[in-house]
Amino acid sequence: TETLLHQTSWDEGVYREFMKDIDGEVTRLNRIIDSLLYLVDLEREELVLETQITYLNYIAQNVIRSLKPLADQKDIMIVLEEKEKLQFHMDQGKIQQCLINLLSNAIKYTPHHGKVTVTVSRELNDACVAISDPGMGIPQKALPYIFDRFYRVDRARARATGGSGLGLSIAKQIANLHGGDIQVESVVNQGSTFTVRLPIKQLGVGA
Repeated sequence: TETLLHQTSWDEGVYREFMKDIDGEVTRLNRIIDSLLYLVDLEREELVLETQITYLNYIAQNVIRSLKPLADQKDIMIVLEEKEKLQFHMDQGKIQQCLINLLSNAIKYTPHHGKVTVTVSRELNDACVAISDPGMGIPQKALPYIFDRFYRVDRARARATGGSGLGLSIAKQIANLHGGDIQVESVVNQGSTFTVRLPIKQLGVGA
């Protein structure tokens, strides 16, 4: 903006290029602000989850449907594997946001023409949603920090994908509010699997 203001004249092509950069930065900053406000809301002591009996499968299907256009841009196939129908009390909107954050990350870091797999299953008293991608993976030394706010494994790569460094932190906070957690397994140059685990017994089983 300062460069444009100090120019007495400019080429239209250069002007449009600068405006494109400005627009991109405004969008990125808006995402950061929205994410920070969402985190503040999640951390309020008086926050009450708006739970209702919902199929986890239904939420997973909705998330995949909403992110299909993003996957289509890279010709990425999203495969849903439903090993079990799981219905229990949860805050549908927040769980959906959790899965959106994880699946959008998987799409961003998956190469063109790749495949992302979303698996809904049950392990003992836990409902699980595993999101696996064949992307570049995460170094072992970085795994303890990936859920920290603003932590980026590779800042240059993060800027290229337009991330804010808050998506994983928000996802984990949502899982924790439900008494659950998120586990991650990753191998560099082979891919990553993020698994959301939600305790069915604690939340109440639906018929």
